Amino acid sequence: MKDAGIDYGMGQSNRDHKTGIHYGVIHSGHVGQAWYDESEDVYVYHCPHCGNGPLKRGVDAKRCPDCRKSIDPDRDWDDLEPAAWTYDQHGYRAEQGGDDCDIYVTLSPYYTLCSYCSPCAPGAGYLEDQNAEGIKAYCFGHDWFEDGRAPYRVFDVKTGKEVLP
Repeated sequence: MKDAGIDYGMGQSNRDHKTGIHYGVIHSGHVGQAWYDESEDVYVYHCPHCGNGPLKRGVDAKRCPDCRKSIDPDRDWDDLEPAAWTYDQHGYRAEQGGDDCDIYVTLSPYYTLCSYCSPCAPGAGYLEDQNAEGIKAYCFGHDWFEDGRAPYRVFDVKTGKEVLP
């Protein structure tokens, strides 16, 4: 019997409080091309003159609310790198920070049994550390992976039954 580890989130963080299922964490390089194809870029804009922000491109695009200088969105913000990536469709919600190689799965029609990811993500589960006695953590289904098979067991949230590739 393998211990699931320590819940550094003490039951409060990185967990869906309605279902009790923990958020899942997986390295973006292990998911496959589906993540890069399907996730959306998230940009954070700062004033090109005074650096204050973040600004909302559609709302604050004409003039900085702090220094009041004019902003040309096409010229001033054309070389930005994404600050994060997100996916919110088909029963999934997942995100990856721009400076982080891990994806956090915060909602899914599927879960797996794994050990805690703590302390790097207090309360979350590390999806690739399979543990039959572990915690339930949201995960990607088999179709997110190149060979059509997740590197962990996949269970349906509604039925609790295992989903085979």
